[in-house]
Amino acid sequence: MNPKVLIIYTGGTIGMIRDEKKGTLKPFRLNRMTKSVPSILEMGLEIHALELEEVIDSSNMTPEVWIELVGIIEDHYDAFDGFVVLHGSDTMAHSASALSFLLENLGKPVVFTGSQLPLGLPRTDARENLITALEIAALKDENGNSLIPEVCIYFEDRLYRGNRTHKFNSENFDAFISPNYPALADSGVKIEVALKEILPQPTSKPKFHNRLNSNVGMLRLFPGIDLNPYVKMFIESGIELVVLETYGSGNGPTKKGFLNSIATLIKNNIIVYNVTQCRQGHVDMGKYEAGAELAAMGVISGNDISLEAAITKAMFVLGSTEIHTERLSLMQTALRGEITP
Repeated sequence: MNPKVLIIYTGGTIGMIRDEKKGTLKPFRLNRMTKSVPSILEMGLEIHALELEEVIDSSNMTPEVWIELVGIIEDHYDAFDGFVVLHGSDTMAHSASALSFLLENLGKPVVFTGSQLPLGLPRTDARENLITALEIAALKDENGNSLIPEVCIYFEDRLYRGNRTHKFNSENFDAFISPNYPALADSGVKIEVALKEILPQPTSKPKFHNRLNSNVGMLRLFPGIDLNPYVKMFIESGIELVVLETYGSGNGPTKKGFLNSIATLIKNNIIVYNVTQCRQGHVDMGKYEAGAELAAMGVISGNDISLEAAITKAMFVLGSTEIHTERLSLMQTALRGEITP
């Protein structure tokens, strides 16, 4: 029996055509996309496809769409061997991160892919990305289990863990990197899978979560920043967790005014989650006095988590429990391989 793969089209450049009147790109329907790549019918796969009721540009991605995607995967989970999500590249790392948390004990691949150029253009990257993503979604081991049971991003010859990935280039075909975790697979003449880097097959049934809490704030430090307006806004708007983008290995100013502002957030039961502005490396708040001050106040470390994973993990954790101590613990625990233990 041929492996069965479900394509889920959300929108994005991979499925765009040019509006000749406006000179802009707009989505076209999925059936035209599959006709543009007839070779997928010769891959030895049983391929089915569906699209969201409202196909969107990825800049319009929302937590509600992530929940919708989870529902689609849950409804079709038993009938398919893998899933390919066609998605715009701008927020793909956010969506892949979010689904990694929402799909617990995932035993099958969910492969996000897209393209930098539309499928219909002569030198597009869309065809190769789509074909290889389908192959990856169908891979199985000698026991018939899915070879890569996690949420991934495939782009330009590399497969990455979704919640470790970051879009770093808007012009080249190799648009994504995974600075703090190795690639899961490389695609050349053969698809070479790095088995030791892949999450193990779960021993429990999958859980499909459908709750996110988006009361998450983000604050990027810069020299001379005055936190007072931000603290006031966070408290008044009901923010429950602030992702604090600090310098280097997790450092911030040691001035009294800055520290007092952070203390005010913590006194108001707002979790402060320390994530480095550096795309590579990790937070070590014990390395310098500037970081040690934050740790002593109750700021918690994001270790080597990506910004995209930090934001979506926060939404997931806040939606999973209202108990403050549980939230603190979960944010510092590797739930889906998003941080290095």
